[in-house]
Amino acid sequence: MRLSSGELGGPDAVEPVPAQVDPAVLGVLLHRHGWQRRGGAAGRYARWTPPGGGSGTSLLVPESRDFPDSEDLLGEALTALARSGAPSAREVLVSLAVPSDEVRWWRDTPLGPSGATAWTEQEQLRGAAHRMLLAGALAARGRAGYYGARHRSQALATLTGVLVDPAPGGRLTAFVPVETGRAAVVRLYEALHAVREAVDYLRTTGGMEAFDTAVGAGASRELTEAVISLVQGSEGVRVALEWAPAAGVPAGCAPRPEPVEFSPGDLPALREAGARYLSDEPAVPVRVTGAVVRLRRSGPRGPGTVRLRVLAGAEIPYVRVELDEEAYRIAGHAHLVGLPVRVVGRLESRGGFRRLAGATGVVPVQVDDAERDRLMKSLQENLDFFEEACAGED
Repeated sequence: MRLSSGELGGPDAVEPVPAQVDPAVLGVLLHRHGWQRRGGAAGRYARWTPPGGGSGTSLLVPESRDFPDSEDLLGEALTALARSGAPSAREVLVSLAVPSDEVRWWRDTPLGPSGATAWTEQEQLRGAAHRMLLAGALAARGRAGYYGARHRSQALATLTGVLVDPAPGGRLTAFVPVETGRAAVVRLYEALHAVREAVDYLRTTGGMEAFDTAVGAGASRELTEAVISLVQGSEGVRVALEWAPAAGVPAGCAPRPEPVEFSPGDLPALREAGARYLSDEPAVPVRVTGAVVRLRRSGPRGPGTVRLRVLAGAEIPYVRVELDEEAYRIAGHAHLVGLPVRVVGRLESRGGFRRLAGATGVVPVQVDDAERDRLMKSLQENLDFFEEACAGED
């Protein structure tokens, strides 16, 4: 089964192979998604009916593979799930095909006519859910109160296989593949509980110390901003996690984590924490190697600013560096001959860690022929802009 980022039920969603399905895992998933066990031959198979007591097709699921007809029964059950129109059936199939941890969001907002949810509400829920998963993925790369541009591309890459399943009434489920995304979900689990405890501590004692401790559990400005976005305009939100039964429970985590809830009354504490994380994150000393992709100064002489595409030394895609006249000249010459430069400085949190302050020691760096050719091609594609920058136009 091949799955790509997006919603469930797309053209890539196909039926899992019966030979690869564990009957015990299928039973756990059916129970998790609201199916009811209605008897069956003890020790041989169980009959499951759809959620809500509807009249949909029931499933006959073997208890194990110890009997000759087990694979046939599994095949029939999977075919019935694939033909079912119930959202829970799609969710079970996805979790079987690609073992996934499930993250669920409930957002309590007033419903529109006939119980419908406004399109803007769904968009806000999806955006906040994405930001929350990204905060977990960032925390899996390293703990910080504020990440800015750091680690972002790597964190996003771990979420490319995530599927989402929106539901009426302000609900959303994300299926995060264990192979690529479990570390992000584990960090999110720890961070959400730490933030909830820190909010309670602040409201009880007036102290912010618990938010400082929460950084060690994965809390960050990115996470508090995601929670704020989720809570704003609602009467309350709830976030719950379910571990992929095929992969087991991660070490140190509860088998059935309690949902974490936030309300509008938590917003002042969350905003204060986010501001604290932003202001307290220190500058990071780095030695960056990067290709010059932009040069700019106000006249034909004097200091200027360059933009580097980072090749090594910092987990950000680009960085802006202010240079004195001599360093700017070195960077310009390196760019002309297709060489990257190395520079030492401090990544400042102001601006999202996209700016290098106190830059010193700018020197060209030798690269292999393939990398040099690629850099020269980039130069040719941007030659007009480079000539404009060298002419001193702003």
